[in-house]
Amino acid sequence: MRASTRWCCWAAAALCSAAPAFAQPRLGDLSLEELSNIEITSVSRRAERLSDAPTSVYVITADDIRRSGVTSLPEALRLAPNLQVARSSASGYVVTARGFAGNSANKMLVLIDGRSVYTPLYSGVFWDVQDVMLESVDRIEVISGPGSTLWGVNAVNGVINVITQDAASSQGSLVAASVGESESRASARHAAVTDGGVAWRVYAKRSDQQDTETAAGMRIDDAGHHTQAGFRADATRGRDRLMLRGDAYRGRHEQPAPASGGIVYGPLTVSGAHVLGLWERRLDDGASFQLQAYVDHNERTAVPIYGDTLDTLDVQFQHAPGAIGRHAPVWGVQYRTAWDRVDNSPYLAFLPPNRRQNWASLFAQDEITLGDELHLTLGARAERNDYTGVEFLPTARLAWKLAPQHLLWAAASRTVRAPSRLDREFFVPGQPPYLLHGGPGFESEVANVAELGYRGQPTAATSLSVTAHRASYDHLRTVQYDPGFTSAIVANGMEGRTSGLELWGSLQALPNWRLHAGYSRLWQDLRLKPGSNDPMTVAATEGASPASSWMLRSALDLGERVEFDLMLRHVSKLTSPAVPAYTALDLRLGWRATPALELALVGRNLAGSHGEFGDLATRTEFGRALFANALLRF
Repeated sequence: MRASTRWCCWAAAALCSAAPAFAQPRLGDLSLEELSNIEITSVSRRAERLSDAPTSVYVITADDIRRSGVTSLPEALRLAPNLQVARSSASGYVVTARGFAGNSANKMLVLIDGRSVYTPLYSGVFWDVQDVMLESVDRIEVISGPGSTLWGVNAVNGVINVITQDAASSQGSLVAASVGESESRASARHAAVTDGGVAWRVYAKRSDQQDTETAAGMRIDDAGHHTQAGFRADATRGRDRLMLRGDAYRGRHEQPAPASGGIVYGPLTVSGAHVLGLWERRLDDGASFQLQAYVDHNERTAVPIYGDTLDTLDVQFQHAPGAIGRHAPVWGVQYRTAWDRVDNSPYLAFLPPNRRQNWASLFAQDEITLGDELHLTLGARAERNDYTGVEFLPTARLAWKLAPQHLLWAAASRTVRAPSRLDREFFVPGQPPYLLHGGPGFESEVANVAELGYRGQPTAATSLSVTAHRASYDHLRTVQYDPGFTSAIVANGMEGRTSGLELWGSLQALPNWRLHAGYSRLWQDLRLKPGSNDPMTVAATEGASPASSWMLRSALDLGERVEFDLMLRHVSKLTSPAVPAYTALDLRLGWRATPALELALVGRNLAGSHGEFGDLATRTEFGRALFANALLRF
């Protein structure tokens, strides 16, 4: 046993023995019934109880994040059993749901307080720059399955909506720090209320990751450093609620050379800033409208491969007229424009290098009461993009409340992933003759999805959610080779089906002990369309996602001051590239030294080292690590 692991065990034993023997338990802030009644907004774009939402949605609460001991947003997403999260380097992650993992995973829409962090460069998310102060997160709503009707194209396999606390809920000052064997993080926050009743907060944070190693002990040059600061202000004036928030960041990440060598890599530098404003007004008879707008600037330079500068303006309007007889409609419009400027290199190019894109959409959804316990939701979105024109995105959901704590639901949806610049305008190398180039006629990838689910509380001490899903995909991305296999073009040469099962639940075993468990299973049957000659994409797409995964979380209060938390998770093997199955064990021992000071010891990967994604020669091996966390409020 390594010394760090023995230290963690001894410290746990010492703190447990010091806990008051007869102190009152204080597990969490909410009972299982109260958790089922949490109000969420991602499913219908208005507040509704989690127990009434006819979709596969999991809510990561602020208490879940705190008790897990995680210090980054991607690590917090591991708490959702309906997501697959794989760490590929010191700061790199692959996050997806229901398959289609990969370095360019492009079928998940990610929002932070209503701002989409999708990039039109490849329709995905750069996870190395998605950072929030976790102590300010109210909840993370994770939908697995299509969400395009309300959120637009690219919400094909899921929506992740990170919702931070309003400024009035985070008054006072806070300092948090985490120091470990492989990384360290520190953050500070201060919030107050002006004489005019405007609540505000400011924060700053810094994170540093050290170089990782392969299973063979070779150092990987992937250390990263990230600094971020931001603010939020909230005010209520009669029927109006106003919010203004913004963030700015700067980071530097080393780039490991590929196993084959040849290219001398410099650092990857990233920077950006955004400002978002929201105005919401409550009208008579339960009606409301909201207007949201944001501007976003991002720069990313990977020496010597490419540089990218992206500026985005997004404006959204939404109106809920309130109940009209048996109907509860909501509708809205959205317009987004983005200016993307790429600095090309001899290795790759986007042509033309500068591109302005526009998206405009109109959506409407109506929840119809068919009976006291039966509701039908019909919705559709028409969204126009510059590549394929107007896409039609309909959905239908039926919800049957069997009993106050039992919901059966079914859904059918059509969703698409619109082309990105990577699909249409990508060239390798950066000058002729090209070995690979984008397909000027690349179409949208299409998915038709059917779902059947149950959510409820079989007993007062248990909760359960089960979803079965089946999707039919068409026009999936491949490459098409010329007869001599000397060059290729991006094409829509793959189709197929996936099906799966998502299952999770909670058990209040004792007043001071709560268990959470989750399981997912995925079956994939992808194939080339007639005429396609891509020899690798089918195997690479199917093999990049695990067939199954499960997790078990335990939250135990050892008296008033001591918390002991455990997360055990298992991920089945990947076949392309080959990654063995692994089991990971994380432990946290927390101590509330005073009402203002919280200390914790966190042990990660205590079941042994493992890799999660990538080729063996360059794959990071994540081993046992010990962290000390501290949180001070004043």
